[in-house]
Amino acid sequence: MSNPPGETPRERAARMIRDRVAGWDGVPTIEQLNGILRLTAMWRSIALAQTFIAHSGGTTVSGGPFAGMKYVDTATEGALIARLLGVYESELHPHFEDFIAEGLDCVIDVGCAEGYYAVGLALRMPETTIYAFDILETARAACAGMAANNGVAERVVIGGELRPEDFQQFAGRRALVLVDAEGAEVDILDPARGPALASMNIIVETHDVYRPGALATLMERFSPTHEIQRVDQDFKAYEPPEWVKDLNHLDQLLTVWEWRQRPTPWLVMRPKSG
Repeated sequence: MSNPPGETPRERAARMIRDRVAGWDGVPTIEQLNGILRLTAMWRSIALAQTFIAHSGGTTVSGGPFAGMKYVDTATEGALIARLLGVYESELHPHFEDFIAEGLDCVIDVGCAEGYYAVGLALRMPETTIYAFDILETARAACAGMAANNGVAERVVIGGELRPEDFQQFAGRRALVLVDAEGAEVDILDPARGPALASMNIIVETHDVYRPGALATLMERFSPTHEIQRVDQDFKAYEPPEWVKDLNHLDQLLTVWEWRQRPTPWLVMRPKSG
């Protein structure tokens, strides 16, 4: 069923909660209650993003590696508030800083959404071209708009589906591949079909929650050619704005929640030398 025209994210969440509760028969199960809790938390997270915008007077990212980036007011996927605060996927920040310091010819961002990394890295790496791919037209449009709004549109090249064979066009370049594809990482990162991957740096989010065995499969595929570091989600430690400090504790936790259903570890993979 499609969403009603003009329905806001908060209205959509409220409608989904009402629809789920209406379908309950008797005492709800733990799974049903967890589903309602998740929807309610998402609804509150969206409201907190609007609170950030009201306090900040806009959608400029306030911290993290992409502080100062002009952002969008609605994420195409996942939590907006964590991105605006600059704490989104903070476990990866040291790795991105390392790659930025080393210098790269290009970044290949698969599953770019509205462009948190595509535009953010374009700002931090002014000599680097970013190739941003997403199968959703809404995500591609949002990424293009954000690239233009931040003055980096000429270095953010946007495309749709990326097949394993397409990595060959980047063969021989100092490339960083980013993949966040909700389980499709197993299909995209296939060195048998894209041999150029063997010499590329890769950061991939693994989604056993959607694709059982994804993490183990990728580790097996790339262990012959790459040094692999597993990075797990951790508790967020950051200095929040004063208005966040005034929130109740649950709201403070929700400002840094990234909407994950289960752990989704990253693999940071660098080609082996020699």
